[in-house]
Amino acid sequence: MRENPPRRRNKPRRDDAKRASTALPNNQSDQAALRERVKELTCLYGIAQVAGRPGAPLDRVLQEIVQLLPPAWQYPETAQARIVLDGRAYSTPGFREAGARQAAQIVVNGGTRGVIEVVYLQARPAAQEGPFLKEERSLIDAVSRQVALVIERREAEDDKLWLRDQLMHADRLATIGQLAASVAHEINEPLGNILGFAQLARKCPGLPNQASHDVQKIVTASLHAREVIKKLLGFARQTPPKKALVNLNQVVEEGLYFFQGGCAKTGIELVRSLSADLPDIVADPVQLSQVLVNLVVNAMQAMPKGGKLTVTTSASDGCVSLIVEDTGIGMSQTTVRKIFQPFFTTKGDGQGTGLGLPIVQSIVSAHGGSIKVQSRPGRGTRFEIRLPIQSPKPEKDGDGDPPLDSVSKAPGGTYGGAPR
Repeated sequence: MRENPPRRRNKPRRDDAKRASTALPNNQSDQAALRERVKELTCLYGIAQVAGRPGAPLDRVLQEIVQLLPPAWQYPETAQARIVLDGRAYSTPGFREAGARQAAQIVVNGGTRGVIEVVYLQARPAAQEGPFLKEERSLIDAVSRQVALVIERREAEDDKLWLRDQLMHADRLATIGQLAASVAHEINEPLGNILGFAQLARKCPGLPNQASHDVQKIVTASLHAREVIKKLLGFARQTPPKKALVNLNQVVEEGLYFFQGGCAKTGIELVRSLSADLPDIVADPVQLSQVLVNLVVNAMQAMPKGGKLTVTTSASDGCVSLIVEDTGIGMSQTTVRKIFQPFFTTKGDGQGTGLGLPIVQSIVSAHGGSIKVQSRPGRGTRFEIRLPIQSPKPEKDGDGDPPLDSVSKAPGGTYGGAPR
């Protein structure tokens, strides 16, 4: 009987052996790539979590974002990161400008505002972009876009809050103006009676000295109250402006004439720097004089130990400028933000009504101008008022000549030096 020969085992083919030898490395490569993608997604998820946190300051958000960057790169043990926004830097503790660098610009509303950087402090093997992977280029570009969106959203929220505050402020001003006009008219008549009878009583023969002294106090207080009422009426714009062609230099010269003696007595150097070729403007000379007086009085009161008061006029960009600058005690930024609020004053009791600068703002705005304030504690204060150079309307009256007080409407004015 014939026996079957034993079966020979099939030998592995060469290509099978080759595939078997390369299967493990390929698997490891896929796993490494997968780990890199997981790190990138974790970074982007973390940024979304940080950016979506309500109420967190932008500085803290950027600092937390920069901490999320190094772990997302291929060599986190030697990676460091930095975000620079508007000149301010947020970086990981060991960041320094050395070694390989990968960067992406932060573009907000079409303008470059900063940069995001990732550096390797030690040499690493070459890849697609120096030692960096092409996926890392996509990641840092995505991070820069996310940071730009965060900044745009925060700035939009800040603008919204600023506009809301401005609307509330305007509403308060309108209410205060109506109330001020009503109160001023109601108080004016009885106050006139008090002042008149006090002056008559002071003229009575045989009035005791103490009684005469007390009556004089009544007269003084009544006169002060009457000045407050005048300011209230001016603040409520109960007296319409009478505009005409005015030379600002003439208004300044006439106004400063009354302060020369007071400045000399208090050790204040009064300096005029008036432009020789200043064009005329269409304005109310009385109201402009009131603006100058308010600013000069405030400047003198800010220099109780003497100093330098400089009044400057100039013309540029279709406007004339009036600058009143002192070397006095100055103001903090908190105070600067409040100086145009009615009844806010830094002066002592009985020394200020808190209506001078609001009236200045009201007059300047009515003339289509703007106010800019710069001040630092101990370094003085600078007020710059810009008024548009206007021409009378070409409308003609009955005899063919254009009326002098017919003025084209100027753009609305604003004031600077205080957050919108």
